[in-house]
Amino acid sequence: MEAISGLSLTQNALKVLEKRYLKRDEEGNVIETPEEMFRRVARAIASAELNYGKSQAEAEYIEEEFYKLMTSLRFLPNSPTLMNAGRRLGQLSACFVLPVEDSMESIFEAVKNAALIHKSGGGTGFSFSKLRPKGDIVGSTKGISSGPVSFMTVFDSATEAIKQGGTRRGANMGILRVDHPDIIEFITSKDHNEKLNNFNISVALTDSFMKALERDEEYDLINPHTNKVVRRLRAREVFDLIVKHAWQNGEPGIIFIDRINRANPTPSLGDIESTNPCGEQPLLPYESCNLGSINLARFVLPDESTGMKAQGTDVVTRYDKDIAGRIDWDGLRKTVHLCVHFLDNVIDVNRYPLKKIEEMTKANRKIGLGVMGWADMLIQLRIPYDSEAASRLAKEVMRFIRDEGRKASMALAEERGVFPNFEHSIYRDMNLRLRNASITTIAPTGTLSIIAGCSSGIEPIFAVAYVRNVLEGTKLYEVNPYFERIAKERGFWSRELIERISETGSLREIDGVPEEIKRIFITAHDISPLDHIRMQAAFQKYVDNAVSKTVNFPHDATPKDVEDVYMLAYGLGCKGVTVYRDGSREEQVLQTADRKQQAVDNRLVAEHTFKITPRKRPEVIKGTTRRMKTGCGNLYVTINEDEDGNLFELFTHMGKAGGCAASQAEAIGRLVSLALRSNIAPPEIVKQLRGISCHNPEWTNNGKILSCSDAIAKAIEKYYQTEGKGNGSDPVLEKKVIYGACPECGGAVEHEGGCAVCRDCGFTRCS
Repeated sequence: MEAISGLSLTQNALKVLEKRYLKRDEEGNVIETPEEMFRRVARAIASAELNYGKSQAEAEYIEEEFYKLMTSLRFLPNSPTLMNAGRRLGQLSACFVLPVEDSMESIFEAVKNAALIHKSGGGTGFSFSKLRPKGDIVGSTKGISSGPVSFMTVFDSATEAIKQGGTRRGANMGILRVDHPDIIEFITSKDHNEKLNNFNISVALTDSFMKALERDEEYDLINPHTNKVVRRLRAREVFDLIVKHAWQNGEPGIIFIDRINRANPTPSLGDIESTNPCGEQPLLPYESCNLGSINLARFVLPDESTGMKAQGTDVVTRYDKDIAGRIDWDGLRKTVHLCVHFLDNVIDVNRYPLKKIEEMTKANRKIGLGVMGWADMLIQLRIPYDSEAASRLAKEVMRFIRDEGRKASMALAEERGVFPNFEHSIYRDMNLRLRNASITTIAPTGTLSIIAGCSSGIEPIFAVAYVRNVLEGTKLYEVNPYFERIAKERGFWSRELIERISETGSLREIDGVPEEIKRIFITAHDISPLDHIRMQAAFQKYVDNAVSKTVNFPHDATPKDVEDVYMLAYGLGCKGVTVYRDGSREEQVLQTADRKQQAVDNRLVAEHTFKITPRKRPEVIKGTTRRMKTGCGNLYVTINEDEDGNLFELFTHMGKAGGCAASQAEAIGRLVSLALRSNIAPPEIVKQLRGISCHNPEWTNNGKILSCSDAIAKAIEKYYQTEGKGNGSDPVLEKKVIYGACPECGGAVEHEGGCAVCRDCGFTRCS
């Protein structure tokens, strides 16, 4: 850990802050320290006190409280607040939902509004359920409707254009009701990787559909334009298709739309039709929500046995009063009250991208207070993630946060008034005079958990240890700090042990680690999918909105395993499900399979099956040369094709720089040419070269060039995107997340609630 004026941050946290959060000058130089960032945010959010008759001295006192809250790393607001509070942009919300009505005007108004939101750093959710189905007659022109999926591609293209060069990537949620006539096309819409890469998609399952599924009956498909039944489908066949595709590549997800609306705090204002991109925040049209997360790892009281020094330390699997006694409930109570105050202030100082969003947000004043560091809390308490004790504690902690959050909201209502739409809310009859229509949400914490140095959201730990590649091929081993301390205290720490653990991230097959330690340091892929859902359901019981959580499956899981998770989620009261089967994405590079065995298999193939002979070079060949700016000077990359339009060879020239950089670039070019002539697919070459860093990166109009290797990879990508040669643009070469490996730095990518985040550099596929 590195201390900065009392602020304790890990090296990874510092790197993420410098890359994505801290202010820069016009030349791209960082001009803000982490401490100054937190001071900037605290001052901006505390300025709302002046709106409620507080003096400047009182506002400064609140500023100091907010500052200490964040610098203690007990709480962090969502990324837009950290990035933009106290700055010119001033857009502080992460979540937005926009309406899409059945008219060309509404559709393209939504496209425009989404672009404005993405430009400001937010993500958007849409329901396309009101759009008439494909093939329907358009009354005004007597033309034929192209259907919801076709219009989704328009939103996708707009997002692609807006996100380039931004500090946060635009992200969308696309939802279609299961009773829409185009539901089959929607379910299969992401079968090909070149489509809808800026969307998470989810099917809105209704109670009537679930009943038809249970009874193995047909259900109605309803044209939203006419509200008439157009045909019927067998619920089992549709459900099996959803399951199959989720098993194949993680999408579509599912949400239980009727359950979400039963929890709608303002039902008379309309039905909830969509959520934000990661699914945890159901919102009405034009609503936004400000999120923040409490770091539960900071609320475990000191205990002599925390380090597990005793050789016979018991693992806690049953819930009892001793567990509750180890939690700092008083500190958690004070933190919850201050967090609710903070998030309510955000609503007032926020600069909204649209007037309608400002009006709707201030009328309902929804906030989303959640948690991170849950797995770290369990480890400190010696509780296995998949135990009865963990589920019981989850309910106790979340009920406490919900109840104290409501008390804090009621106290604010006494001082500032209830939210304007209170008379339209369910709380009027409950005698709960609240300041906020919703208070709690479990969101993905992604880069926030890196800054806080804790585990993500309510997810298990991703890995006990993993390898991080740094400059010049050096490997650093990232080790869970709790495991490192315990291993050293118990005397089984060694570099060889960490190297073995980093091969899979798990302790499951590791000799030399006590069984009770293995039980406590359980990773996402060690936990059964059903236990993932049980944990999600435990938190959902006391959450106003929804819970973002990824249900991890091993690669050899079956579609029936996915079905079992969906049915258990419905039975236990979850509002939605996101699944991820290891290795299911075509682009995945790193897997959690035993890499030693994989290396043995590869060697056997190379030694005992065949020898690759490169194709001979014809006398005449054609191609193009592209200039790439690098930290070592201009690199000229020539890419040539064979007569069939396939990439055949690559040459480099280093301008006037010469020297070592030129020789290395030439060597890379020769090896790339050999690979191409040996029929190695260009995407595989790009994956190996992209993201390699050197000490002297270069900023360009098209982003950051990390090294000459990275420049060559980007030149190949550009060739596909702009030349249109051969088979056309290869979608695998487009800049997007390679699941399992970060496309920017090659680090480990963690999956959470339909999102993916790099634990090394903070890159995320979500906004």
